[in-house]
Amino acid sequence: MFLRGKNATLPGPGEALAGRSTELPVPVPEWHEALGTPLRGPWPAGTEIAVFGMGCFWGAERLFWKLDGVHSTAAGYAGGLTPNPTYQEVCTGRTGHAEVVQVVFDPTTVSYQQLLKVFWENHDPTQGMRQGNDVGTQYRSAIYATTDGQLTTAQASRDAFAPVATAAGYGEITTEIGKLDRFYYAEDYHQQYLEKNPGGYCNIGPNGLSCPVGIASTSD
Repeated sequence: MFLRGKNATLPGPGEALAGRSTELPVPVPEWHEALGTPLRGPWPAGTEIAVFGMGCFWGAERLFWKLDGVHSTAAGYAGGLTPNPTYQEVCTGRTGHAEVVQVVFDPTTVSYQQLLKVFWENHDPTQGMRQGNDVGTQYRSAIYATTDGQLTTAQASRDAFAPVATAAGYGEITTEIGKLDRFYYAEDYHQQYLEKNPGGYCNIGPNGLSCPVGIASTSD
């Protein structure tokens, strides 16, 4: 079986790669390949930012840019210790970062709860440091909240979805949930990868479970 990545243990503060103090001189496209909106902002007034890790960020990003109310998305890294990491560094497992997607959305059109529904229903949040054949810390399931309200909502959604997963024969939810420290943009070739490469690798898809907006229950 083909497995991508391998490191399944997060590094401690003294074990992480040093990274660099300044942003990498890696060009990031000015415009979103699919939406035609800015990739780095500035963002329209009233929009909010959400950050999710669902395994390989290529497929996860495509899920979110297809939603009405999403203004922009970007592939990147978050949740680790190494500042301004490269993809190669993240792949070593020694940065602590997960592959994530930044989602800029208009909450009057698509709510954070609806984004969470897409998150929970389109990957397996019970696999720990892997997602399918992708094994390693960078592929862990994660939600990084950008506000206290998002954090509370994300935790409540996990608690509500847990019995749904259990009833379907899944194990304990291992999704990491916390406040976002910083989002680092991934290299330009990762941005909207599946828009530029429609037949590219993607292991993201429906898990067969239903997480209704609001409170999920095993009777749904």
